[in-house]
Amino acid sequence: MKIAILGGTGDQGPGLALRWAMAGEEVIIGSRSNERAEKVAAELNAELAQDGAKTRIRGTDNVTAAGEAETVVLTVPYSAHVSTLESVKEQLRGKVLVDVSVPLDPEHPRRMKMPAAGSATEEAQAVLGPDTKVVAAFQNVAAHLLRDPHHPIDCDVLVCGDDAEAKKTVMGLVAKMGMQAYDVGPAESARVVEGLTSILIRLNIRHKVKGGGIRLAGLPR
Repeated sequence: MKIAILGGTGDQGPGLALRWAMAGEEVIIGSRSNERAEKVAAELNAELAQDGAKTRIRGTDNVTAAGEAETVVLTVPYSAHVSTLESVKEQLRGKVLVDVSVPLDPEHPRRMKMPAAGSATEEAQAVLGPDTKVVAAFQNVAAHLLRDPHHPIDCDVLVCGDDAEAKKTVMGLVAKMGMQAYDVGPAESARVVEGLTSILIRLNIRHKVKGGGIRLAGLPR
């Protein structure tokens, strides 16, 4: 599968790119700046080469990346959520979009500031329309844990969206990273999934840790 990560030069993108590339997927880093995307891709390729991985990561602008990929992952800051979606709307038709966004209050990051649609995931679906299948995932996984591809992540991934087949596709990509994914329902479930991020931030601060996540007990693995 060819995967594009829009905003892939930020916090979460490089870790996702490395883990999927090491699993054999073709990954394209997207950015507003083509030069920035190429620079980050070169840095990640240097890491892959040290591990003897043959898969390579490419860098380009967001629009080109979205057009070339089969599955697209959105990892931009929430402040750029709608503008980025609108810029690649045509390129996303008929594809699966994995939305990693969390609408945290920029003035109080331990609080949520949900959009009128109810969640970032539902907002993305409203912007893109029914031709794109939006799935929420990875909201509760710390970026620095993703960035160390040799470190197993003791965290489950909650997946939600309105298209069953799209969710299966995303859950398969989660499994390739060595993590367990659970389907937690339709897109409106993202209101809870995204909201858990603010709770995790509070817990991490209170307990002076950085990698607190969600782990489900009593379910088949």
